[in-house]
Amino acid sequence: MNTNIISKYLQLLRKKHNFTQDELAKRLDISRQAVSKWETGAAIPDLEVLLKISKLYGITINDILEPNIPTKKITDFEQLSRVPENELRDILEQYDMTSLVTASMGASPEINNLLEKLFPDVDYKMERNRIGRVRIDEVERIQQEIVSVINLRALDSELL
Repeated sequence: MNTNIISKYLQLLRKKHNFTQDELAKRLDISRQAVSKWETGAAIPDLEVLLKISKLYGITINDILEPNIPTKKITDFEQLSRVPENELRDILEQYDMTSLVTASMGASPEINNLLEKLFPDVDYKMERNRIGRVRIDEVERIQQEIVSVINLRALDSELL
């Protein structure tokens, strides 16, 4: 379960159904602050509220906790260069440097060069040495999360 993806997906669902945070909170009989916490990733809804959300949006709880994000911009991490640099930097700044460097460990030299260009203050070689060995599934998990966040942002932009 990825809190970062869930929070952005909950926000996308709310916007897609044209609810403000206040309106959604009233429909779910909760506070607007609770909705805000979900959408910032500070918390996730409890099971009872997840059930209400799933009924409201006509989806399953599993759809919320493990969202299937449609491809809108890129399909994998190697396509990061297709995202405008200012948008990509904005998205990647949400991640701590350890996660970003870990994701870069499984990337091509071109993607590594792009990341080093976006974050020139990071000593990638030193960070890689500090992190040490990383399981490939961890690298892939972080890469897939970044791809999902990019696609969620593209979906969100379509709603505006």
